[in-house]
Amino acid sequence: MLKILFFFLTITTSAYSQISGCTDPQAQNYSSVSSQNDGNCNYKNLKLKPKYSFQLSDSLKETSGLIAFENLLWTHNDDHDKTIYGLDSLGKIKKKIVLEQAVNQDWEEISQDSSNIYIGDFGNNYSGNRSDLKILKIEKKSFLEGNPNIETISFTYSDQTDFSASKPNKTDFDCEAFIVSKDSIYLFTKQWKSSKTNIYVLSKQKGTQTAKFKTTLDTKGLVTGATYLEDKKLITLCGYSKVGKPFLYLLYDFKNQDFLSGNKRRIDLKLPFHQVEGIATKDGLHYFITNESLVRKPVLNNPQQIHYLDLSSILSQYIKMQK
Repeated sequence: MLKILFFFLTITTSAYSQISGCTDPQAQNYSSVSSQNDGNCNYKNLKLKPKYSFQLSDSLKETSGLIAFENLLWTHNDDHDKTIYGLDSLGKIKKKIVLEQAVNQDWEEISQDSSNIYIGDFGNNYSGNRSDLKILKIEKKSFLEGNPNIETISFTYSDQTDFSASKPNKTDFDCEAFIVSKDSIYLFTKQWKSSKTNIYVLSKQKGTQTAKFKTTLDTKGLVTGATYLEDKKLITLCGYSKVGKPFLYLLYDFKNQDFLSGNKRRIDLKLPFHQVEGIATKDGLHYFITNESLVRKPVLNNPQQIHYLDLSSILSQYIKMQK
């Protein structure tokens, strides 16, 4: 009888410990008895205002990506400029490194891992039929020494079979955001029609590859940048809606590389009609974002800027739990 009772208590305790639900105290449907995140947390609408904003140099009117390393924020333009600019936290240019061997057809994003910088030359919004999509892989040590060692990762999308030209800003095969993990690269596309993003995965090895479709996320906006803290299981996307309203989209507390299995939270930014393009963070709490110059006088006159955001009130408890 005691054996039966012990078995019953063991099963009951085990079942209780595996209750699925929303495990984020920030959510409206937080469940204090749940031990496994089911990925279905719901959140109140939130608008976040930058702590400060500063105008960038006229050399960076087309700033399009952002990473943080070696105590600087590194950005680039999306036109023919082959320079990578190192900025301080106020946006002042402190260093310039020119990639003489490279060609900038449409650099839309910069990312990194512990050893390399990656630059995405995969902008494809004009006609949606580029056949020369590529990512430049640059060794950090050689980059900092001013003699960058560059490898090329060329790719095509696994589900793109039609390469006839589309009208500008109509394709589903445009990309302006990607992240790099220990073993793979993940692309977040910019779907002009649906305002969703497709996630694709490919290897970090040089050569020609196929970016394999993984899943679709309804961001309700055009994704233009991404930053990733792998040890924190935290991805932060940035972008803007079709009417120019910028946003952040948080993915966190996910399982392995299933980025949509955890919390998904969209946060609007109090920066009306800003073409936000780059995002970077060191700790997952404090972020820098940049926007391109957007001038449509007399209606719009938003110069290129860097903005500082504090997400401590949203993510500090989660980040502490990851230590």
